[in-house]
Amino acid sequence: MMIEMLSYEFMQRAFFAGILIAILASVSGTFVVLKRYSMISETLAHSALVGVAVALVAGYNPLWVAVIVSVLSAWLIEYLRSTFALYSDAILSILLSGSLAVAVIIVSVGGEFNNSLFAYLFGSILSVSGEDIVTIFIFGFIALFLLLAFSKEFYFIAYDEEVAKTSGIKVKLLNYLLVTIVAIIVALSIRIIGTLLIGALMVIPTVAALQYKVGFLRTSFLSVIFAVISVIVGMTLSFYFSLPSGATIVLCVLSIFVLSLLINKK
Repeated sequence: MMIEMLSYEFMQRAFFAGILIAILASVSGTFVVLKRYSMISETLAHSALVGVAVALVAGYNPLWVAVIVSVLSAWLIEYLRSTFALYSDAILSILLSGSLAVAVIIVSVGGEFNNSLFAYLFGSILSVSGEDIVTIFIFGFIALFLLLAFSKEFYFIAYDEEVAKTSGIKVKLLNYLLVTIVAIIVALSIRIIGTLLIGALMVIPTVAALQYKVGFLRTSFLSVIFAVISVIVGMTLSFYFSLPSGATIVLCVLSIFVLSLLINKK
């Protein structure tokens, strides 16, 4: 069954892109969840949608514009949080609503509310091109390298930001670096998982892994395993039952979360 599915070139591209995004989203999601910043993925996804809307209307490459807008939004979030001492959830809620409103207005004015934008809302993993694969691989490799290189510092900051400051860690710089990495991963992911669903793939595997209470490294590893399994199972079900790929993947990772809760009930 698997061999038949992978005989199609578009499915090979979809599996490669999906597994890569699963690894990136779950690894970055570990730090995001520990910082109690879970909504940032949703907010940046909606910000990236503004970039997609602008690109569709202006005729640019949506992926590149989405990355730029998402990174700028991440910097704005971190600036507002650190400079004005605003509550993180309030900042994220404001930008999420504002970004979605701006995206809808841009698309409405440009008359481009079509299947292209719909694909970015809910994901269209089967339409991933060879160029998309190369872009995701290059940026994904850089993002993963930075996450692993500064993993100890990110964990320390997530655990206690004030103590990290007094220990001489460049907290402000590393916070900007983390949100930049998350922004890039989100922007790369929305074509595959969708704007409305990427937050689930970034947060739920980590929350499921945390139920096992096995320490940071093992939790990160479990999170990756859960995300990859969800992508493989979700795409297989999507292929054979003609289901939306992004939504099917999210339902799979939700199932793993529920199972983890039941296993660790005590």
